[in-house]
Amino acid sequence: MSAVSDRLPTFPWDKLAPYKQTAAAHPDGIVDLSVGTPVDPVPELVQKALVDAADSPGYPTVWGTPALRDAITGWLERRLGARGITHHHVLPIVGSKELVAWLPTQLGLGPGDKVAYPRLAYPTYEVGARLARAEYEAYDDPRDLDPANLRLLWLNSPSNPTGKVLSQRELTEIVSWARAHGVLVVSDECYIELGWEADPVSVLHPEVNGGSYDGIVAVHSLSKRSNLAGYRAAFAAGDPAVLGPLLEIRKHGGMMTSAPTQAATVAALADDTHVHEQRARYAARRTALRDALLAHGFRIEHSEASLYLWATRDEPCWTTVAHLADLGILVAPGDFYGPAGATFVRVALTATDERTQAATHRLTQ
Repeated sequence: MSAVSDRLPTFPWDKLAPYKQTAAAHPDGIVDLSVGTPVDPVPELVQKALVDAADSPGYPTVWGTPALRDAITGWLERRLGARGITHHHVLPIVGSKELVAWLPTQLGLGPGDKVAYPRLAYPTYEVGARLARAEYEAYDDPRDLDPANLRLLWLNSPSNPTGKVLSQRELTEIVSWARAHGVLVVSDECYIELGWEADPVSVLHPEVNGGSYDGIVAVHSLSKRSNLAGYRAAFAAGDPAVLGPLLEIRKHGGMMTSAPTQAATVAALADDTHVHEQRARYAARRTALRDALLAHGFRIEHSEASLYLWATRDEPCWTTVAHLADLGILVAPGDFYGPAGATFVRVALTATDERTQAATHRLTQ
């Protein structure tokens, strides 16, 4: 009997270890721009909500408290322009990566079913298909896919790793195409609060979905917008005919968000001030790193949103990784996200102001 791990690719980040060691040997220390993990403090009001809910001896519910569902529906309407969202349209999840990895399995997909995702993409889309023993395919334009046996279509806008944003027109046409072929659209929108040169639109917007949530689900996370990666706070929203069965499956599996995290999520979604403050931090770092990379001879493509700069020197990505490691800067090689990234690197904006300044100095001196 084959182990489940045999279905999975080699964990890519292990390949970076020797380059991390090189970067760490820099006299002024490493500047780690490889992983998009927040480094700034959790907002005080969120910490307070977590502490106030610390005395939570009982089991939380998978569907979350009514207050949590109210907070999610309110945010979706206020921030994304969604309309007619009820508690049956939302589902708390234990961080968005968990859902990405296990959604094909929880949907009952298997051999003969197909999952599709962008040509340059977060590796976990493929992992999820592999876990379910489903087939998988990368696309440039999903409308060019053969819809036969296509059961799950992942969108990712803003994109990780490229920062590319799908326009409202593109989203509308993709949703229409998928509905015509009976394909479930799941849109990973975890970076939607971080548009720089574009204003990302959700598939939940009525001008995209025509006022109906049939056949669409959006995935959202508080990891980046609120610095809550350590809390595992996220949710899905959309078609109740999809989310209802998922809720029942997740009840059986005990896939529940902790009660203190639920309380913290309520506080985070109710407050926009800390989001604007964090955006300003990332905007300043983005400008500094972008200018320094361009001065160093890089070309930057897309990157109109998200927490990354998609940069190239038109050479093999591992050559670029090695070059930057010699400067004490660690970045992610583009081929982590698919063969199409073979000459690019992903540069994260998630370093402190001091470390960002160190990187810009090394790139421009």
